[in-house]
Amino acid sequence: MAGRRTNLALLALLLAALVSGFTSFALGTKATMAVVIGHGVVSLGIILLAPWKTGVARRSIRRRGWKQTVSFALVALTGVALLTGVLQVSGLVTEVGPVTIMQIHVGSGIGAVVAVLAHTIMRPVKVHRVDLSRRNLLRGAALLGLAGTAYLALNRVWDLLDAPGAKRRFTGSHEVGSEDPMRFPTTQWLNDRVPLLDPDSFQVRVLDGDYTSREIAAFGDSINATLDCTGGWFTTQNWQGASLDRFIKDGVGRSILVRSVTGYWRRFPIDQAERLLLATHIAGEPLTRGHGSPVRLVAPGRRGFWWVKWVDTVTIDEVPPWWQPPLPTA
Repeated sequence: MAGRRTNLALLALLLAALVSGFTSFALGTKATMAVVIGHGVVSLGIILLAPWKTGVARRSIRRRGWKQTVSFALVALTGVALLTGVLQVSGLVTEVGPVTIMQIHVGSGIGAVVAVLAHTIMRPVKVHRVDLSRRNLLRGAALLGLAGTAYLALNRVWDLLDAPGAKRRFTGSHEVGSEDPMRFPTTQWLNDRVPLLDPDSFQVRVLDGDYTSREIAAFGDSINATLDCTGGWFTTQNWQGASLDRFIKDGVGRSILVRSVTGYWRRFPIDQAERLLLATHIAGEPLTRGHGSPVRLVAPGRRGFWWVKWVDTVTIDEVPPWWQPPLPTA
């Protein structure tokens, strides 16, 4: 009975970690802070349950076959996800070879979810009324309370060590190269590639007009905005170019569709035009190719995957702004 309840608790915590991790990965507003904290607490709850799960595992260690393989894979992937999560928060280790700690964390987390689903299908655990008894609910609350205390203690450790994790943003990201455009990383989403474009001749189609990067820069708009990348870092820069509301006068349409020459795209509410900037420069210097030259989008308050690079076209249509994948698919 105790083993079954342990499995149920682990399943609930893993699902909570998945939901909170996805939400904190996708959102960039200050409301994300509560989700990030929740993600950390449930992850530590999984660690605290490990001794009980070890006892359950010992009783079934003699089983053979692919079911056991799935179980071991689940343990390994969960362990990697937890370890890389702690390393990401601390900021002490950010890369392992060509990949970042955050990439390993996300990849192992997704793998663990797949393993959980397979494990649940193979060994389904039914929820009984007794599982929701007052005693068990109090036990669950105590576990989360202990995990919350451990979360606060870890943050205190980062403070005492003066580790990078003590200065992380509300999304959990670490600062890199703020006010220094040459220092912050150049990253792409999934299989996106840096195109070779001529800044002098390339033109961006904005509604019914074509503009070179020089013409866009001549508008002289600027904004201090923070690019918060899902890779686990953020940078605050002064971006210059043209605000989109200069081109969108009548407000006709429901959403703004911004496309890249690579085919990458994102859709925004029409009433956010004044917050969006077509940027050609950072801190008075032209964008580099890796940072989106000739023209990129600046979308304050949104995670980095909304900041479309190498903008090719900007159009308005009647499609609602929510009609798109929550994360880009390519």
